[in-house]
Amino acid sequence: MRGLGSPRGPEFVTVQIGQARQEPEIRPGPPTKVLPTSPHRGRLLVTAALVAALTGAAAGVAGARLFEGSSEPAPAAALPRVAPAPSASLGGMSATAARVLPSVVSVEAGSGGGSGFVVDDRGHILTNAHVIRGNLRATVVLSDGRRLGARVIGEDDDEDLAVLEVNYPQDLTPATLGRSSDLAVGDQVLAIGSPLGLSGTVTAGIVSALDREVRLSGSRRTAVQTDASINPGNSGGPLVNARGEVVGVNTAIAAGRGGGNIGIGFAIPIDRAAPIAERIIRN
Repeated sequence: MRGLGSPRGPEFVTVQIGQARQEPEIRPGPPTKVLPTSPHRGRLLVTAALVAALTGAAAGVAGARLFEGSSEPAPAAALPRVAPAPSASLGGMSATAARVLPSVVSVEAGSGGGSGFVVDDRGHILTNAHVIRGNLRATVVLSDGRRLGARVIGEDDDEDLAVLEVNYPQDLTPATLGRSSDLAVGDQVLAIGSPLGLSGTVTAGIVSALDREVRLSGSRRTAVQTDASINPGNSGGPLVNARGEVVGVNTAIAAGRGGGNIGIGFAIPIDRAAPIAERIIRN
């Protein structure tokens, strides 16, 4: 096995395995000279010892009284901590995510599922056609965990879009639809949905390309390409810009041999998805 080499430098000491460790040699120092003791010197030493003993005893008594007078033990030294963050409202992409999450739902249809988002105040939810897989009914799970029954009112297989309707529109929070035509390469975006069943997942990235031609449900269509992480279960969820406006419907990924996200995801532009949703709702 190839290693990283032997450590070198003054802080390392190399000891050979099996070699006896050599103890440092201890040599006797020069003899200590003993000075003769006179009677006066002996009396001075005894007097000094008595003074030291009395002084120590007095200090011990004072220390005991000081300890008895204090009922609380000395506080332990506090570890350094950062100052608490100011109680301000969320900003940046955190505020964007907080604003959009109530509009995003998980969709359960038969043995499959994905994501979706509320598009109006009448209980309509937009998702991908491949999420419902031909089912006539589905269950939507709101951001607060509540489950509502929904029926499929229409779908467009060529565009891979479908619209659901629930009977309790007052329980839903509509998302704000933006304009995908205003997007530019490099714009910040968030992908929100339920990848692998993990509802309310938010991933961040940028717009990698515009009008990228991809195959959707057997037809070739243009899509918004993003490096925001999109995985199975994100299908039908919104791609939103920094203002929290929906600019696309997450629908497909380019995957390697092992599957999963590799930083190349695609969303149906909202400028094309919104008219299709309006037509389905109207008819």
